[in-house]
Amino acid sequence: MAAAQLTTDKLAERHRPTLDQALEAIRTRAYWSPHPEHPKAYGENGSLSAADGLAAHKATLGSRLELDQPGTDGWTGGEISPYGPALGVEYPHVDMDVLLPAMRAGLGTWRDAGPETRALVCLEILARISARTHEFAHAVMHTSGQAFMMAFQAGGPHAQDRGMEAVAYAYAEQTRTPQDAEWSKPQGKRDPLELRKTFTPAGRGVALLIGCNTFPTWNGYPGLFASLATGNAVLVKPHPRAVLPLALTVRIARDVLAEAGFDPNLVALAAERPGEGIAKTLAVRPEIRIIDYTGSTSFGDWLETNARQAQVYTEKAGVNTVVVDSTDDYKGMLSNLAFSLSLYSGQMCTTPQNLLIPRDGITTDAGPKSYDEVVADLAAAVDGLLGDDTRANALLGALVNPDVKARLEAAAGLGEVALASREIANPDFPDAVVRTPVLVKLDGSKPDAEAAYMSECFGPVAFAVSVDSTTDALDLLRRTVREKGAMTVGAYTTSADVERAVEEVCLEESAQLSLNLTGGVYVNQTAAFSDFHGSGGNPAANAALCDSAFVANRFRVVEVRRPA
Repeated sequence: MAAAQLTTDKLAERHRPTLDQALEAIRTRAYWSPHPEHPKAYGENGSLSAADGLAAHKATLGSRLELDQPGTDGWTGGEISPYGPALGVEYPHVDMDVLLPAMRAGLGTWRDAGPETRALVCLEILARISARTHEFAHAVMHTSGQAFMMAFQAGGPHAQDRGMEAVAYAYAEQTRTPQDAEWSKPQGKRDPLELRKTFTPAGRGVALLIGCNTFPTWNGYPGLFASLATGNAVLVKPHPRAVLPLALTVRIARDVLAEAGFDPNLVALAAERPGEGIAKTLAVRPEIRIIDYTGSTSFGDWLETNARQAQVYTEKAGVNTVVVDSTDDYKGMLSNLAFSLSLYSGQMCTTPQNLLIPRDGITTDAGPKSYDEVVADLAAAVDGLLGDDTRANALLGALVNPDVKARLEAAAGLGEVALASREIANPDFPDAVVRTPVLVKLDGSKPDAEAAYMSECFGPVAFAVSVDSTTDALDLLRRTVREKGAMTVGAYTTSADVERAVEEVCLEESAQLSLNLTGGVYVNQTAAFSDFHGSGGNPAANAALCDSAFVANRFRVVEVRRPA
């Protein structure tokens, strides 16, 4: 192996201050981000400008993305942008019987490097990804269907923040135990018993990251960097429709590992041929000791049940709910909810689906409002927000796949439509499928409505569910979270008693709660280093991004005792 170009001293000089700031941020939970959100912040100090990022993306289209991985036995691809064009990128297809032993070969050296060096290498990988944020934005946009600005922010700095957050937690947990200790037990008149002990964090082995279609980097980076920073190798298995962002990530990681003197095969790509479905096969291989997965409940449950040899972290489906009891800012509430329902066409695991509204109405600063008035006013707020097609395209993006479109069209038949979905043309991408949300009224007391509102309808679909009272709304909220799970819960109330009651439900059912959001913070957005994404305590997910539990079981501390 070539001599390291990135020495430990050089890495520490570049990234130790950032690591220290990240450690402080997860301790205080205050706002902090080292990655600029604004596109104009890039273009200097080695980072790609907007024009250079677009040029780099275009240069990748129609090419083979070389990774020099062991066991490469062919090429595969086939991604088609939700905006229409075929990407034409080919990726190496590998023989796992060759690749997986090669990935394990470098684990000893990676383990012996220690927590700090591993963390600094991870931060160098993230820094190089950050420098190419404009390029990644186009890759995320054209695999997920996110509008450009969202792809830039969520797929770029926000994803990088989540990756760095995982590194910080990994470092903190691995350094909680000292590297060595002198142990002396008094024996009265006899000489004491004395031992010299060393404690080494050792990774479990090879981690499998199963990527998702909608947020390949945002959902992928926490698991990737948590596993790598704790001494594991990482096999990245992207969603077949969203390979490019994670393939670029793998290439950067392999370059950095090699330059730092480590085996580049510690990170590898598992691209699959159309219809191959390798996730199930990989998940139960004995070499795979950790799995990170974001996607459907059915496959998440299958992984938890069948991948017995691995530590499995899943984010699955949930039914996100908002309780509407009362508000002292009716206009702000409607505006906030309209944005939350519209952003990325509702294709976020945190987007509200069920709005529980008392059938007798609510009290507001604009006077009492009936259930029908609240629903009509919310429909008008969504309509107003998306009335201009240019703005609508910038908020909605494109539907990520035909399944979302089918669910959207079927939802209109589930109840009374308060706001019909409409088609919006995208002048830059005529083949993009862009739809505004549908808002459907359902009677919460009717058994036939329950099948709709008690199931996740992923996409631009919201249900305004009438309930007998706020108390009934809280009962339904509790049952929903307990049985179906929720990544987010929202509530609007001016009552201290109701606020305490909804908080108690969320504490007991382990759901993350946002109260009375009426400004520029939305229930479906979370900030790294401060907000927990999911709780790991209800059926929507068995892990939270990020906390100590997300990293601590990716390694074990191995002790060696010697006579002093």
